[in-house]
Amino acid sequence: MNETPGSLPPDGGLPQQEETHPPQVSTPQTISIPFSSRPPLVAYTLLGICVLVYLAQLATQQLLGYDWPLVWGVKWNEGILRGELWRLFTPMFLHGSIYHIGFNMYALANLGPGLERHYGHRRFLALFVLGGFAGNVVSFLFSAAPSLGSSTAIFGLLGAEGVLLYQNKRMFGGMAQRALGNIIMIAVVNLIIGMSPGIDNWGHIGGLIGGTLFAWLGGPLLQVEGIFPSLSITDRREPGQVWFAGLVVGGIFAFLAGVGIVFKG
Repeated sequence: MNETPGSLPPDGGLPQQEETHPPQVSTPQTISIPFSSRPPLVAYTLLGICVLVYLAQLATQQLLGYDWPLVWGVKWNEGILRGELWRLFTPMFLHGSIYHIGFNMYALANLGPGLERHYGHRRFLALFVLGGFAGNVVSFLFSAAPSLGSSTAIFGLLGAEGVLLYQNKRMFGGMAQRALGNIIMIAVVNLIIGMSPGIDNWGHIGGLIGGTLFAWLGGPLLQVEGIFPSLSITDRREPGQVWFAGLVVGGIFAFLAGVGIVFKG
């Protein structure tokens, strides 16, 4: 015969499972690490030099009848062929009008300080000078017209800004792609404008190439070092690589200038 069970306990006599809770997952947080705060001494010094040289241009023109800084410093192919090689450097500090210097100094004030904070003083100075030199060499090779202006060097800064964003896109995050697109657009628009009469677009192209090449070979490669919260941003580019980049860019354009002197002479 079958037996019937007695009364069951209130919980039915079944084993009870412990109440469980899903593991707590912390929400990812963004950590802000300040970049170098070194003052942009070189950028503002270069800006001041350009302004002082322009004032000297105006003063000598009014007092002596000639713009003597322009006479002795403009990119003039005949003078370069006579051995006046400083004319491949001095045009980057000369300007032809208040609008000319105003536009270029506005660009320098916008691009220079940020780049100098990442590049450091000496490397930023090398970038500016090499960009200007490269632009004047290309102008010497492909344009017979005299030319002057800091835009050769400023196009070098523009190329270096693009390289900085591209090579460190993980460091700059999502803004890098947007900023890089803006820089490319600015460069293209200015090169198109440079096709207008009276503008030395060859100088712009040369400066852009020189600055971009120097930045690619010797520009900052940023990385985060340390243990939270003591984090810092450092540059893993070796000093020897920066020297190599300067020698390569300077050597390439010095060689091109020499070739131009031989064949034009």
